[in-house]
Amino acid sequence: AAPSPKVELVLDVSGSMRTRDIDGQSRMAAAKQAFNDVLDAVPEQVQLGIRTLGADYPGEDRKVGCKDTRQLYPVGPLDRTEAKTAVATLAPTGFTPIGPALLGAADDLEGGDGSRRIVLITDGEDTCGPLDPCEVAREIAARGTHLVVDTLGLVPNAKIRQQLTCIAEATGGTYTAVQHKEELSDRVKQLVDRAAEPVVTPVATEGAESCSGAPELKPGLFTDRSEIGQHRWYRVDVLPSQELRASASVAADRAVDNDYGVLLRAVTVHGREIVRGSEAGTGRTDVISSGLRYPKPEAEDGDDGDGKPAAETVCLQLAHSFSAPASVKRSPGLPVELTVDLVDGPDNASDVAAFGLGRGWWLLGVLVLTGLVAGLLTGWISRWRIAVWRTN
Repeated sequence: AAPSPKVELVLDVSGSMRTRDIDGQSRMAAAKQAFNDVLDAVPEQVQLGIRTLGADYPGEDRKVGCKDTRQLYPVGPLDRTEAKTAVATLAPTGFTPIGPALLGAADDLEGGDGSRRIVLITDGEDTCGPLDPCEVAREIAARGTHLVVDTLGLVPNAKIRQQLTCIAEATGGTYTAVQHKEELSDRVKQLVDRAAEPVVTPVATEGAESCSGAPELKPGLFTDRSEIGQHRWYRVDVLPSQELRASASVAADRAVDNDYGVLLRAVTVHGREIVRGSEAGTGRTDVISSGLRYPKPEAEDGDDGDGKPAAETVCLQLAHSFSAPASVKRSPGLPVELTVDLVDGPDNASDVAAFGLGRGWWLLGVLVLTGLVAGLLTGWISRWRIAVWRTN
């Protein structure tokens, strides 16, 4: 059986949730009704839990209030009646410790091989600095547990939107502004359903500083981290008659400068470039990708000693040109997603990959030959026209 996906709903129960601006109801009342609708619609295979923030401490002591987060309903098979009863007891109370709540939710979702998703519902920004929720989200993402945080903001405030968007982008999640009860209910249902959809879970890897120490990758989907100014190396063994297809995506999960680019190179173990793919731009982007193809010709002779054709070790070098102000943290590095595939090489010579045009010298040879023929024809026609002119 497929591993069960896990979802934890994190609800803001701070004092500001008393405000009555959602369809004539308080934000807390609208959230409770939305939760009841969501709990009725949770797919059977999803293990769901509920965590609160700001639900228990009514005082003014900031140090105590910023620890006010607890698991209201444990992550596991859902008892709808029990979960609804727990939600019904909530009343707007205290501070808004979003950072501690996210850390607690990440711990609640540990274990198992299924997908993990946190859905954060709040009406305000974190009030418990200096623990920055955006930095917390990056730390969660850097653990390599493939945990996604989706955020829903109940107040259309630019500062709140900026913080919640940063949290979501750091983990590959989404931010949604909701101002009506039906919107809140529909969006949370959608996110819970999305957790139940089958996904390919990337394998965490760690690229090296050179090809000699790089990890060997098989076909699949991989994740890594690459700091600004850092190059990452990986190795792939390609057999004769196979085609290597690789792509790399680098995400901007923090404030970066406008100019950016990503380069993916396939290089021999001796350092000769085989083929490259690059992409660049200017402006704001969330992710930038590049890819390459390398078809290896059929083996003419030679094997690895047991009758099988010898594989060629191809080194993949990933580099990016993201830059950021000095105030932006360099660690953990920017998220990287790397896809590697090995397919049968092209049989038909009409496929440009069969000519290895990406390897440079083939294309250069074609251009040189074309230029030579064009030059000869142009010269012959010019001489003929001059001879005819002189004769007449």
